[in-house]
Amino acid sequence: MALILISIASLSIISYLGYRVWFLAGALADSQEYVEALESTNEYMYSRIEKSYDAMKQIDRLGAFESEDEAGTTFSLLNEVITELKDEFDGSSEEKK
Repeated sequence: MALILISIASLSIISYLGYRVWFLAGALADSQEYVEALESTNEYMYSRIEKSYDAMKQIDRLGAFESEDEAGTTFSLLNEVITELKDEFDGSSEEKK
């Protein structure tokens, strides 16, 4: 009788542990997919910021936008924001290395 109870208890414990392993493996796979999606988004955002930064430099290559008028002030503010974003992303990519 004791052997039957020990066998049932062992089978129950093994079944529970098997379920937990299966569940945790699924959770780990989901978290890896999430991390990959975040990395992809970060790479996309960095490339867009870099393209915007290059476009802003190309637009104002001759210094045509003077900060005295409204368009020049707007351009300067946009350029400042994009430059700060690019510097922040460049800094974080250097920290990883």
